[in-house]
Amino acid sequence: MELGSKSLRKVAVIGRGTAGSLAAASVTRLHPESDYELHHIYDSRIPVIGVGEGSWPSLVHELRRLTDLPHETIQRRLKGTRKYGVAFEGWGAPAGDFTHFFLPQRVSYGYHLSADLLADLLHESTRARHIDAKVLDITRVEGGALVECEGMAPERYDLVFDARGFPRELHPDRHIEMSFIPTNSAVIRRCPAIVEEEGEGPVQQHTYTRAVARPHGWIFVIPLTIHTSYGYIFNRHVSGLAEVEADFDAFLEAGSVPQWEQRAVIPFPNFVHRRMYDGAVARIGNAAAFMEPLEATAIVSAQLQIGMVLRTRLHRPAKYVERDAATVSRFLVDNVLRYGLFVGWHYSRGSRHDSEFWRYARDRAWPRYRQTADPEAVGCDVLRKFDDMIELLNRPVIDKADWIRMCGVPLTSYAQISRGLGC
Repeated sequence: MELGSKSLRKVAVIGRGTAGSLAAASVTRLHPESDYELHHIYDSRIPVIGVGEGSWPSLVHELRRLTDLPHETIQRRLKGTRKYGVAFEGWGAPAGDFTHFFLPQRVSYGYHLSADLLADLLHESTRARHIDAKVLDITRVEGGALVECEGMAPERYDLVFDARGFPRELHPDRHIEMSFIPTNSAVIRRCPAIVEEEGEGPVQQHTYTRAVARPHGWIFVIPLTIHTSYGYIFNRHVSGLAEVEADFDAFLEAGSVPQWEQRAVIPFPNFVHRRMYDGAVARIGNAAAFMEPLEATAIVSAQLQIGMVLRTRLHRPAKYVERDAATVSRFLVDNVLRYGLFVGWHYSRGSRHDSEFWRYARDRAWPRYRQTADPEAVGCDVLRKFDDMIELLNRPVIDKADWIRMCGVPLTSYAQISRGLGC
């Protein structure tokens, strides 16, 4: 049977953020044919916000594969540091400090990186026709999709990766809102670097993303070698921006941070698209799903979305596209919801702050998870899988055969968070 790569002659990637750049580089690297067309379409008037981002260890190996550059070169190009986990401060009951390590502990690491530099690095590894244009619409047509750009004639593609970012509004028939996650906004600031480059080689210091519980939410601290990225994650319906920024000021002053630059105030939805992939259009990155950045799920989710769609289209016979699309989309929705339940669970025991936000997070937002993740509402059995993980943690002895169990993340991650929160 003829593999799908033979019918994948013309591919478009829309968007030049992290997800779009990963998709364009992945098509370049994975497509086995030599005579296909790849169009990378993005509007240069929309800047990539150069925030500091955290990642999982999978990105370290993925960037090596996509760029053919040594790990050391990649880390220096990203102005990055090595992230060995997340250090939680003041979470749970009784509130305390603990670390969620990547395993093997203090061996496995991801990157702290600058998003704009990551896009630039991947851009160099992409063989594509670059089109600077505003995309007006994407329409599904027989055997593909039609992309309409401002000032240009519509163009047909066999596959389109849509990485245009958050939907303007959520529609219950198209999106699942993860209302059990209590935050929906971020204030991003850039501060002086606290980690410096070391000679010609990459920084090998062990660093961790700090997640500091605060009265109105929590603050992330991501150390790069050019600056340190800070973000206050909060709920704009519970706390006003002025009081959040006042507490942000107090936090930086207490940490002897002498100066800072305001980068952005970003509202965001916690959601997953019900149909990430329909056989012709693959929604990836923030167009497919998003949740607050507590466990750095954004990049790893995009990697999975791109990898599953692209490998399925390239290596499965083209006649199975429609059937495969439904299966792939259902799996991806299930996976994001697993991440979402894991993230929302972090709020189940409150924090050291007995504030309006933390009471809302613990007593009102998190209890919605059973209704939100009901199989009838989401079309998958993610709730049962999450319940199974919690039941497993409550056993006096966990059988060795269960050590490899996962629900988005492995049992070892659940065990670390459970102990840290005091569950």
